[in-house]
Amino acid sequence: MKAALHSFAPAALALFFLVPTTVSAKDAETQQKLANVVILATGGTIAGAGASAANSATYQAAKVGVDRLIAGVPELASLANVRGEQVMQIASESITNENLLQLGKRVAELADSNDVDGIVITHGTDTLEETAYFLNLVEKTDKPIVVVGSMRPGTAMSADGMLNLYNAVAVASSKESRGKGVLITMNDEIQSGRDVSKTVNIKTEAFKSAWGPLGMVVEGKSYWFRLPAKRHTQDSEFDIKTISSLPAVDIAYGYGNVSDTAYKALAQNGAKAIIHAGTGNGSVSSRVVPALQDLRKNGVQIIRSSHVNAGGFVLRNAEQPDDKNDWVVAHDLNPQKARILAMVALTKTQDSKELQRIFWEY
Repeated sequence: MKAALHSFAPAALALFFLVPTTVSAKDAETQQKLANVVILATGGTIAGAGASAANSATYQAAKVGVDRLIAGVPELASLANVRGEQVMQIASESITNENLLQLGKRVAELADSNDVDGIVITHGTDTLEETAYFLNLVEKTDKPIVVVGSMRPGTAMSADGMLNLYNAVAVASSKESRGKGVLITMNDEIQSGRDVSKTVNIKTEAFKSAWGPLGMVVEGKSYWFRLPAKRHTQDSEFDIKTISSLPAVDIAYGYGNVSDTAYKALAQNGAKAIIHAGTGNGSVSSRVVPALQDLRKNGVQIIRSSHVNAGGFVLRNAEQPDDKNDWVVAHDLNPQKARILAMVALTKTQDSKELQRIFWEY
């Protein structure tokens, strides 16, 4: 397959993955004034390649290394002094808890470095929101951390990766981005890593937040309109440097005629908490309630979330007697983000009241 990609790659591929250019001596003084940005590559569509320019949805992810990604956008040199590291090279649906910890610890090392001003992470879009939220919780820094991906591989017509990466470096190199938590730059928007989610799988405007973007990027300049309201990064009580493993937290989906089979199976397999991805206001079927009550009595944390696509908002004690059942509600976090917060929170506490406080604050 690799040979086929080389044989049929269109001219667009040559434009996207140019050979690195040599910096002239006369630009040395300018470079000294630019911010230092490190790009950590993990794979994903932004590093993908298809057999032809017409393949925008059919391609192989995680095929292009970080050096070729950087070389494909020579305009980055006008924004920052950029260097890259290949942390991993996988499609994001295969990212594990161990991968999250590996990435998080490397980000922390770079954030502590005096010669690093900002960090960009290239990432597959399938779990990009999960990684961004994880970093938002555990990185103790006010330096800009920007996670970026693309919906089309670099070989496709109208590929979005080049501009997304350019915007990511522009945001990461800007002093205005400091202290705003982990950010995502997709489709010219600056989104909060906490709020944003992938809402469609085939369009370039795939990432949306129920509360709107933080700002926009236009021709390399950031324009800000709102700030994150929840605790994050330097104000977080969590620190990646103290986390060596993450507990098992799983998600069970609510739907019509649902049974309690999945919930019981997840608990039997060692889940310390189960995210109930409920309908509406995190609703729980009467067929499932007894099983969740029993699981909680046996020490498993039950966290009610909502799988409403446009933004579920779960109110405590509104749909279920959460106080009586000793359950937790996920506030406005979708199930996958509720899982991330639950894993991180459980490294600190097993108390349901403390977990609920954490869900309100983060």
